[in-house]
Amino acid sequence: MNIYSISDLHLDINNTKPMDIFGPSWVGYIDKIVENWNEIVDEDDIVVLAGDLSWAMKLEDVVPDFDFLHKLKGKKIIVRGNHDYWWSSLNKVRSSLPESIVALQNDAVKIGNYIFCGNRGWQIPEGKFDTEENRKLYARELIRLDLSLKNAMKLKKDNEKIVFVTHFPPFNNKREPSEYTKKLTEAGVDIVIFGHLHGYVNPKMIYNEIDGVKYYLTSCDAVKNKLVKID
Repeated sequence: MNIYSISDLHLDINNTKPMDIFGPSWVGYIDKIVENWNEIVDEDDIVVLAGDLSWAMKLEDVVPDFDFLHKLKGKKIIVRGNHDYWWSSLNKVRSSLPESIVALQNDAVKIGNYIFCGNRGWQIPEGKFDTEENRKLYARELIRLDLSLKNAMKLKKDNEKIVFVTHFPPFNNKREPSEYTKKLTEAGVDIVIFGHLHGYVNPKMIYNEIDGVKYYLTSCDAVKNKLVKID
């Protein structure tokens, strides 16, 4: 079983909001992702999608996007992104998912020798983001982070690796430790997968380590529309 990831697909199978308006890297990007996916992913592999899955506004409108992903090989794990407005209650989301897609929200699931847990996260309140509203949202996500990790610990029995999935980067642009990364390190998390960042991204942000934890940025345009193999 291999683990791959690609994030921020911004799917719109009904083609009401084409992504190529955001620049040449988005022209035909879904076809490129599917081609690469079909080349490397097997049915027993896992593909992690770290948020911003679809432009749909309502849960019923995201069903065609779910069906599209379901037809691709492997089991998919998703978390909510800041543009996933269709994501309502977790029970409703899970009841709408095909069997090949697993939704995480402040909880955890064990697959093979891996435990996947996660939550949306939020922008670190620094610089222009240092507002009262952002501080409140960030504090709330830290509580949800604790809940996710607590659920992961309940599933850990032997030497399973813990993979934490979040949409927002858990550190700032300088990749400095944060309250988020400190909690992840203390919990013994092995791997963190995130998205959200678009456009030019410093290559050092694509993969790096903090206190022994491996961090992978997998936004599709940042990784040239190719799935990232997670070590």
